[in-house]
This record gives sequence, C-alpha cells and structure tokens, in this order.
Amino acid sequence: MAASGHGQAYAADRKFRTRSQTLAVKIVRQPKKIALIGAPSSAAAFSLGSEKAPAALRAAGLVEKLQAAGYEITDHGDCAPRLFADDEEHRRARNLTEIVAGLNDLKLRVELAVKSGALVLVLGGDCAQVIGLLTGARRYYKHVNLLWFDRDADLNTPASTPSGRIDGMVVAHIIGKGAPELVRFWGEAPLVREPDVTLFGLERLDPPEQEFLSRSPMRHNYAADIQFKGGAKAAQEALAQVHADAHDFVLHLDTDVIAQEDFPAVNVPGSDGLRFEDVRSALTEFVKHKNLLGLDVAQYNPDKDPDGSGANKLVELLVEVLTARLQAFETPAPEPAPGATEVSSSGTTA
Repeated sequence: MAASGHGQAYAADRKFRTRSQTLAVKIVRQPKKIALIGAPSSAAAFSLGSEKAPAALRAAGLVEKLQAAGYEITDHGDCAPRLFADDEEHRRARNLTEIVAGLNDLKLRVELAVKSGALVLVLGGDCAQVIGLLTGARRYYKHVNLLWFDRDADLNTPASTPSGRIDGMVVAHIIGKGAPELVRFWGEAPLVREPDVTLFGLERLDPPEQEFLSRSPMRHNYAADIQFKGGAKAAQEALAQVHADAHDFVLHLDTDVIAQEDFPAVNVPGSDGLRFEDVRSALTEFVKHKNLLGLDVAQYNPDKDPDGSGANKLVELLVEVLTARLQAFETPAPEPAPGATEVSSSGTTA
C-alpha cells in the first residue's frame, strides 16, 4: 500500500542526509506507538513469494489487532517491490543493484520512524531488509547492536557463497565483509561490530561459516541448546550477550527459525529448528526489552500458505509478544530499597 502523506517527507529528508553521519537529536521513546513499514522484497531470497508477505500480514488483521491491544500505529506504507530473479550475470552476488535500491527506500522510511520515537516494525520480505533497519536507526543512534534470531548464520560472502543469494550473506555484510555496495551502505564499515552481534537459533551452518565463528568474538546460540534451556532463559542470556541493558538494539526474526512442523510457510523450511513455543517465549523476552529500537520479520512466504493459516499464526504471535511489551512498559518499576542509589539515563547518580 502507498503511504499517504509520507512521500514528500522522504524526498525532503533525503537532502539532509550525509552518509555515515549520526545526528545529535533528542528522541523521546513512545512505548505505545509502533511505526509500521512494509518491505515487499524477494530480491535477496532463494525464490519468489516473500514479497507478498506485508500485504498478507496486513490482510490478516495485524494493524487492527495491534490497535485493539492499545497501540497507536503509524503506517509508513510499503517500499517499492523488489523481486527475485536468477541474475546469472552476477552469480556471486545476485540482484545486488535491486537490493541496494530497495534498502535506500527502506532506510529513509526507517529514519522518519525512528525519529518519531515509536518502535519500528518492518514486515518483509527477505533478510537483507535488516540492513535498511540498522542504517535508519544509526541515523540517530551512534551505537546499535544486533540480535539475529535465525536458523542460519548468513555469514557467507561472495567469495564463499554456494548460491550467490544475498540472504545467505547478510550478517557478513553487516560486520564489514563482502560486496562493497553493501559493506559501505552506511558509509563506514562495519555497520555493527562483531562483538555487538548475537546469533540466536542456529541450526544450519556451512563449513566456511563454522570456521569463521570459531575465531570470531560474535556470540552464538544453537537451537539445540535453546531447546534444552527453554526459550525464555536462553533469550535472557542472549540479551546479556548483546549488551541489551547498556545499548539499544535491533531484532531480526527469520521465520524459518521455526521448525517446519509448526510453521512450514517459509522459503527454506527445515525439521530441526525451534518449536513454536520456544520461539514464542524467546521472542517475548526480546520484544519486552526497553532498549529494543526495531524488529524486522522476514521469510514468511504466502505462496506456501494457500489457506492463510500461516499469516494468521504469525500475526497472532506478533500481537501476543507486542502486547506483552506494552504490559511490561505499563507495569510500574519497583521502588528502590531504602538507602539505594538511583542512576539516571545519563549515567549520573541522583
């Protein structure tokens, strides 16, 4: 859908942008507001279909249900569709020009959304959209960490990729390794430093990715360990790993992290992912955190969901965890113990 009234704002805002410049603007966070953006792209993916996800999730009542839960929704509309293509001329980084064009569109919308103080919710789409979410957030926040909730590490590069699909290389580009067009999309690399990235839900790794993780400071959590600990406890540990109490962060959710027995409507399903209940409990912990700036949802494929049950299930999940966030913000903070020292947001004692 088109975003009424926002097109001119995106164009006007463009002239104030200096790449890699973070603006010193005071932003008042608005816990009851969500800024919704559609990113209908499959250009980075392994097949067509995910570009239809934003429309399908809206049609399943996402906006109305979030409003009923108590949120004020500002819908910034959809970016222009970017479609999957074989792109045999660029086998090491397919559809890169289309991907970058889509990210430029998304980044401008995210910048306006972040400036409003609302929680940013990006509906996609392919996994590359998180680059647009991060760069838009970096416009106003100097330090933004990444919590990557995905079955895949996406740490291949054009040199190691078996497919040439950018969806398998997103994290590598975020940490500064890969095609220059994406590595320097923010203007300076890396977009996020390796110690500030936490991977959560890993189950499929290519040998080059395994080798890289063995020597990287990036923290990572395997699906089997999460299942053993339970989603909520594992999520709390991951929040500590990504330094969530000290820094703002962005959350990427790839729906293929869910086992195909529970959610088959994804581009690359598998049987050994997390069961739905573990995803629900972990996602609730992540989304409730006060320093979450934005969430992007990727890889739901309506073409593999003929009866719409997957869209309904995903909408119910998002509404449930976002309602838990609203309730967490509305719960008064406990009074400090007698004699305790309070710490203000600026780090000074009061």
